[in-house]
Amino acid sequence: MDNPVRKVILRIMDMDTDIIIVGGGLNGPALALALARTGQTVTIIDALPAEIRTDAEFDGRSYALALTSQRLLQGIDIWDRVAADAQPMLEIKVTDGHAGHGPSPFFMHFDHAEIEEGPMGYMVEDRHLRAAFQAAMDATPEITQINGRRAVAQEADIARVSVTLDDGRRVCGRVLVGSDGRNSGTAARAGIRRTGWEYGQTALVCAIAHEKPHNGIAHQFFMPPGPLAILPLTGNRCSIVWSESTDQARRINALDDEGYLAALRPRFGDFLGEISLAGGRFTYPLNLTLANRFVDARLALIGDAAHGVHPIAGQGLNAGLRDVGALAETLTLAARRGEDIGASTVLERYQQWRRFDATTLALATDAFNRLFSNDNALLRVGRDLGMGLVNAVPGLRRGLIREAAGLTGDLPRLMQGKPI
Repeated sequence: MDNPVRKVILRIMDMDTDIIIVGGGLNGPALALALARTGQTVTIIDALPAEIRTDAEFDGRSYALALTSQRLLQGIDIWDRVAADAQPMLEIKVTDGHAGHGPSPFFMHFDHAEIEEGPMGYMVEDRHLRAAFQAAMDATPEITQINGRRAVAQEADIARVSVTLDDGRRVCGRVLVGSDGRNSGTAARAGIRRTGWEYGQTALVCAIAHEKPHNGIAHQFFMPPGPLAILPLTGNRCSIVWSESTDQARRINALDDEGYLAALRPRFGDFLGEISLAGGRFTYPLNLTLANRFVDARLALIGDAAHGVHPIAGQGLNAGLRDVGALAETLTLAARRGEDIGASTVLERYQQWRRFDATTLALATDAFNRLFSNDNALLRVGRDLGMGLVNAVPGLRRGLIREAAGLTGDLPRLMQGKPI
């Protein structure tokens, strides 16, 4: 029989909020800050303790933030906290070839000078972004943080949604947002199924120090096992996202640091002089996973919980921040009109705004990876000629530069540099 005293205690410990966000990566805090700026109250639940999330050695990743993502971060008071540690991306060079044999003579070269808005984007390390988000949330009274606790159940009715934590507490709100990654428990508990597949690839991720300046140039080198991205960081450093077959990646990652560098050097080349490791090494299995719907009863999914894509174009976080901008705008405008922000008609607007774009991105990155991650001679000729054509036609090249900068499509106001 249930203990009545325990029931009373748990009822007292129930918390009320406008929006509940499950997941404390980057998209969840970004949404919390965007909503808090419009006066809505937010409770964010994260399974990790705050001190782990703000550890300077947390996971080694860096992010290519499109220009429009930088605008959103400016709009939620994050950009000024990370600007000193951000490296502008001024050019992108895309080549095709084999490790140790140099690139194909056909390539694509994108220069930010071909657009008027400024750099195509910025590289920012994960550790700087997480610390900035944590400091901003700590300074925002509309945001309640619950760290080190897991959501284990959720229930929606006609008026509200509740989330039960692993310590028995409940959080009640008007909308629940799942921002809890590719294996989203929030989506699974709502019965939202997923479509996707494994790539048989693993990303080896690290930071590299080098002798020569990178001049703000990002490189993408396509090789048969998978792409190698060389992305400029502040100083004479680059972030490496190096995709290999999973078995090969496992063997490379098992090597000591010198063996790891010996495997990287033929792929990296010598255009930046001698290289060395600048920090830890990490691996991430690569897959595609797409939620079959982005909303449910009083529920919306954002970021990887809605769409996890291949990192081949560096658009994962940018797509998640588009979700953030779209959902924050949808909920805020509905609240101003006096609507129930958790109503299905409101959340459906968010799904209509984001689902087609996210699905298109997922399928495009999948096709691009399949096209380039092979050594088929006919495909190699076709893709090299295609890159040469794009590079030779200014209109095509400019269009892809604007795409890389995030300047195309139906942009949320925050990504236009405007308040909601």
